[in-house]
Amino acid sequence: MADDIVKEQVYTIPLRDAKLAPKWKRTTRAMTLVKKYLVRHMRASPGQVKIDSSINELVWNRGAEKPPSSIRVRAAMFEDGEVQAELA
Repeated sequence: MADDIVKEQVYTIPLRDAKLAPKWKRTTRAMTLVKKYLVRHMRASPGQVKIDSSINELVWNRGAEKPPSSIRVRAAMFEDGEVQAELA
């Protein structure tokens, strides 16, 4: 599986824009921002981006109202165009 990796990158994803959403939607907005960031920087379609559950657990750790302001993510693109993201 490691042989078919085309591109691997570590990103620090800013989640400050999640604070613009209502308090009860902030963490949901943060997860949307993670996916949009990976789509833009890895040049993939939204259906090809797979986010690991460890990222989800970190963002949701403090509840719906207090997501972290940024997270570090390791993203890998495979030959078939799929992008998998996990915590760095």
